[in-house]
Amino acid sequence: MIDRERLMDQKSPAILWLRQDLRLADNIALEAVSHHLFFAVYIWDDEDPWSPGGASRWWLHKSLLSLHRSFQERGVQLILRKGKPLQVLKHLVQETKACAVYWNRCYEPYVIKRDQEIKSSLKQEGIFCQSFKGSLLTEPWEMQTTTKGAYQVFTPFWNKLKEISFARPLSVPDLQGFKPSVFSESLEEWHFNPTLWGRGLEEIWTPGEQGAWDNLSGFLNDGIQSYASRRDIPSGQYTSRLSPHLHWGEISPTQIWHEALLSCGKDSLPFLRQLGWREFSCHLLFHFPHMPFQNLRVSFSDFPWQDNPDHLKIWQTGQTGYPLVDAGMRELWHTGWMHNRVRMIVASFLVKHLLIPWQQGKEWFWDTLVDADLANNAASWQWVAGSGADAAPYFRIFNPVLQSEKFDPHGLYIKQWVPELQALNSPHIHSPWKASAQILEKAGVTLGKTYPFPLVDHAFARQRALDAFAR
Repeated sequence: MIDRERLMDQKSPAILWLRQDLRLADNIALEAVSHHLFFAVYIWDDEDPWSPGGASRWWLHKSLLSLHRSFQERGVQLILRKGKPLQVLKHLVQETKACAVYWNRCYEPYVIKRDQEIKSSLKQEGIFCQSFKGSLLTEPWEMQTTTKGAYQVFTPFWNKLKEISFARPLSVPDLQGFKPSVFSESLEEWHFNPTLWGRGLEEIWTPGEQGAWDNLSGFLNDGIQSYASRRDIPSGQYTSRLSPHLHWGEISPTQIWHEALLSCGKDSLPFLRQLGWREFSCHLLFHFPHMPFQNLRVSFSDFPWQDNPDHLKIWQTGQTGYPLVDAGMRELWHTGWMHNRVRMIVASFLVKHLLIPWQQGKEWFWDTLVDADLANNAASWQWVAGSGADAAPYFRIFNPVLQSEKFDPHGLYIKQWVPELQALNSPHIHSPWKASAQILEKAGVTLGKTYPFPLVDHAFARQRALDAFAR
């Protein structure tokens, strides 16, 4: 039973358990805990089967530093602990005589099961527990088809979502920090900074709540009006780049939704549709928890995938001989991010040109993306592979040369990330192997030495994929 007197005792603190909600504004759990003396805790669950990858850990390190400063300015402690969350929370309750624990929900299958067990166990010991919707516009179980089932097609899901009127975002509440000092582990001891790469991350990203708002403000001022017409161009900053801020909860989808509508009304819907895909992905993960591992379409279970570590490594390092594919993979390694159009192209190349299982691509993205999100990552890879609930048709195989000519016509994106081709111009930069020996020599390009020949022939790979899908 819940000890109500203890809950109302202002001398007993409450605990704010932070996860993917590293912000002060529009934080429902923070609003609830602000009625108590409280401290915040971030727990590194080292048994989580989907522990953040290398790039995400770098982001988390920076984001926690930023949040620590924000809490410190308001007299609130942010405690860091590593271990099983239930054990950590029980220890903190015992140490501080805490009366309540509040948190915002996450929706990964492992986390849902774990959180249910935590809530049940703490309540049995008289600790008040409450969780909230803090990272989505709608709960996955709230969106239902006319037959009360789960959506498996995005368009009707989006049509329903965009008609909902969402509550206005919450402002930062007044906070009352728990004064006795609580032991915290050191963030430096967690060794989240990558050793293989990281300089490129530092150059372009500012993790934290203020960084998220700076990104959103810049996009609303300069980018959203032309988003629909320019979002597929990878050579400029025509997208919001809010995805890592969203994943870590440095800004909420509700905040973005309201600010975008306030900025340009219904003209913002092409941009907000991307929030819709994020919601849809989480909806699918909740209803189909095997999505990160298994094909949603059972017919793909016998697909003749090829296990080819050499080809996988060539794709990972951006040495496929297709300039747009290589540019995308190198941008990913340098910055922890990749333009969305290029993500689709490189993913299609892996699963359809090379017939490598989508799960292997998903794992690479998980380790190298600063915005790696279990629902988005799995749903998007299955969309490209054709194995998802609402997937691209199997015969849609991106031609990397045509995609390059269409969306990077002057080769600006390629020249940025594949510098060995900088002296080539269109049309040769899109397919260097078609250029004459004289043009290549003038550009300082020696195929097979300074830049590779194509790993596979597109026409051959396309037909091989179509034959495999047909079988």
